[in-house]
Amino acid sequence: MTPVSPSPPTEPLPLGQRPGVRVALSAFQMAAILLLCLAAGLPGLLARYPQMTDYPAHLARWHIMIDGGQTPELARFYAFKWAWSGNLGVDILIRPLAALVGLEAAGRLFVIVIPMLVAGGLFAVEWTLRRRIGVGALLALATVWSPALLMGFLNFELALAAALWAFALWVKLGQSPQGSRWRSPLFVPIGALIWLAHQSGWGVLGVMVFGYEFSRQESWRGWWRAALATWPLWLPFLPTLLASQQAHGSFDYGRRVLRVKWLFWRESLRDRVRYIDYATTILLLVAPLLALWRGKLDPRLGWAGLISLLLSLVVPRHLGGGDLADLRLIAVGLMLLALAIDWRPRWGLMWLALAPFGLRLAITTAVWTVHSANVSTMMTALDQVPRGARVAVAVREEVGLWAQPLYGHLGCYATVRRDALVNSHFAIPGVHMLTLTPQAWKWVDPSQRIYMRRDQTPDLTRFKPAREAEYLWYFGKYRPAALPAGARVLYRTKHSLLAKLAPPVPNSQAGTF
Repeated sequence: MTPVSPSPPTEPLPLGQRPGVRVALSAFQMAAILLLCLAAGLPGLLARYPQMTDYPAHLARWHIMIDGGQTPELARFYAFKWAWSGNLGVDILIRPLAALVGLEAAGRLFVIVIPMLVAGGLFAVEWTLRRRIGVGALLALATVWSPALLMGFLNFELALAAALWAFALWVKLGQSPQGSRWRSPLFVPIGALIWLAHQSGWGVLGVMVFGYEFSRQESWRGWWRAALATWPLWLPFLPTLLASQQAHGSFDYGRRVLRVKWLFWRESLRDRVRYIDYATTILLLVAPLLALWRGKLDPRLGWAGLISLLLSLVVPRHLGGGDLADLRLIAVGLMLLALAIDWRPRWGLMWLALAPFGLRLAITTAVWTVHSANVSTMMTALDQVPRGARVAVAVREEVGLWAQPLYGHLGCYATVRRDALVNSHFAIPGVHMLTLTPQAWKWVDPSQRIYMRRDQTPDLTRFKPAREAEYLWYFGKYRPAALPAGARVLYRTKHSLLAKLAPPVPNSQAGTF
């Protein structure tokens, strides 16, 4: 990826925009792109309950945020302090949409639309740079359902989609004198809005713009010109520095930092089937190397992909209140390197390039459909829970299990539907906008998680949050070996149960788990 010669004042036009040359997408190509983008949203379309690990916790936060303290049961347990920060994408948009269609329908719409926008952004970048769709965009589709999306990092994914579309606009405007004049003032608010959605998405846009501008410099010494070219995106630096709040242990990976980083790299495309995920990761590393060897790796995106992967080695796990910031960048780097492959082979190979996306999407869709039906049955338990109840949620999580966990925050639906107090919220003071009141309790995520080895069953007799609760809601592969004394099971499914607890024990008498 050697920097090329400096370009004239305006950027060289792609083939389809040169005088006398007209290139347009055929009706078949347009239909194929549209179908692929729609397919990216298939899991959310077929599953009533999105199977993103953190999604129910986000849904509960939006419920409390929109309520604004009007419901006495919620106001007794929860406080919400709005703070402008670089992590508000869906939080801002959910309120007007929920007013139209209801909260759960609005949340599901975002789950459906965001992967479609990411997929569309890949095609927009490919077409703007090369005026044709090649193998790179099709391979990059395999990263749409990355761990960040599967875990429910919707603000980040919305910002990533916006960054891809914004980058395509950056390139497009630079291809004409009039567009070049408008590009800088236009991207000051665009950059700020993407930062508002999620600061990591804003960072990805900055890396993409820098890599693009660096590829157009005469030599390596022109890096500072490429850096200065990104100045329209600099406005959010000030609020980022002023509002930056790191979670405890953000930079602490223990004594084996390299091992943790290696584990994140190994899990960079983790979904359900370990060896399919491994194979996809290896493919997306090898394919760009082969393209580079054959002179078919576009430096305009290649530099951004390489920088993203390098940043994943130095960025801390927690950044700006968000978790797994470094893990997210690995999938982004693989996406950009795949997109940098500048090759349009025959149709047979083009269809083959879609195989990783198609296989991963089919697995995710099937798992979501089955588990959504299971969750629908589990939610019937809430008919037994009165409004404003205290519900201790316990979730068995298997140590070493490859598949993304699905039950981690299902208990938060008790807040969404019954205004209940649960112990599985993201509600750390100074980090999250949602916090607990003094009338509530101290239990927040990850107090609901019980980590066990394979085939182990949890003993809940001394589960601490249950000492202050009225109900116990358990989720897990195996039924618990024992429940707290006096517990009476009200509802049971194969992988869950709801129990009415004996009167809570005062805090001073609570045992330990």
